[in-house]
Amino acid sequence: MHEVSLTRNILEIALSEAVKAGAARIRLIRVKAGALAGVVPEAMEFAFRVLRDENPVTAEATLMIEEVSAGCRCRACGLDFEPPDSVFECPRCGSLDAEILRGRELEIAQLEVI
Repeated sequence: MHEVSLTRNILEIALSEAVKAGAARIRLIRVKAGALAGVVPEAMEFAFRVLRDENPVTAEATLMIEEVSAGCRCRACGLDFEPPDSVFECPRCGSLDAEILRGRELEIAQLEVI
């Protein structure tokens, strides 16, 4: 379950930013997780509930995961589309040559501190 190490890294980054801001506590961490990032949101939420208690700065924090759908652009015809599964076939021309535009991200999008 790599979500534990990913969540630990997210908490470490959030703690570092909270210290830079002179904050006493972190209230919210909002994460964008792409559909192609290989993250299971439920597993990350579970890991967060366990790991946040390791530090009083994060003990009352909430994790919000914003799931980002995959988005592609067909290199053959230029159509932007959302693939229905892991086969990135263009619905217009049938080409399998697609550029991935979004869906691989895993990033802290918002950090709310007090």
